[in-house]
Amino acid sequence: MATDIDITESDEGKKVIGADGDEVGRVVEVSHGTAHVEPDPDISDTIMTKLGWGSRGEDTYPLQEERIESVTDDEIRLGSA
Repeated sequence: MATDIDITESDEGKKVIGADGDEVGRVVEVSHGTAHVEPDPDISDTIMTKLGWGSRGEDTYPLQEERIESVTDDEIRLGSA
């Protein structure tokens, strides 16, 4: 995955797209360069586990930088892990 990607407050509100092309959530906050994602209520527990998000007990989850493939004006796209 890309290692030179900088996540900033300007990325708040962007969709997070999984490697399969499905939306997995939306960035609701960026703190110290880490995007915090509110998961789409329709994603499965299996996908959440693959993203390292565990169970549905939290409102938001940190997005691991090594999972990010690219960042565009509209979305953050994840690579396959």
